[in-house]
Amino acid sequence: MICPVCKSDMIVVEYRDIELDYCTECQGVWFDSGELELMLNSYHTEGIEKYLEDIKNAPDAQTKEKRRKCPVCGRKMGKKAIGGQPRILIDTCEEEHGLWFDGGEIDQLRGQIVGKTKTISGTENEAISFLGELFNTP
Repeated sequence: MICPVCKSDMIVVEYRDIELDYCTECQGVWFDSGELELMLNSYHTEGIEKYLEDIKNAPDAQTKEKRRKCPVCGRKMGKKAIGGQPRILIDTCEEEHGLWFDGGEIDQLRGQIVGKTKTISGTENEAISFLGELFNTP
């Protein structure tokens, strides 16, 4: 897959049967449709469904940032400002092929999820820790 930001080839990172596309140049991450939900739900994260629904239903953001093309269908993606302050500006395929997170936005998402959800015993913060370890965030 080609990175929608820097046009470099992305690598596939697999974890628990979930394949993420990661750009080693700009540190952006592509989640195919359902992958973010699948990963977080695989850890029985309570309260994550509402957070993910909020992402899906967020209004289009007013921004001057250039619209990027979906790496799957090639159509221009929408921009959504999600989460608390500071807002995270992510790219979403309007055909629902997936979500693009620029470098650093996964760390912001991770921080917001930690504050909004709790995990069931035995999996405490494992999904959140995985995101941090995978994308070199503290």
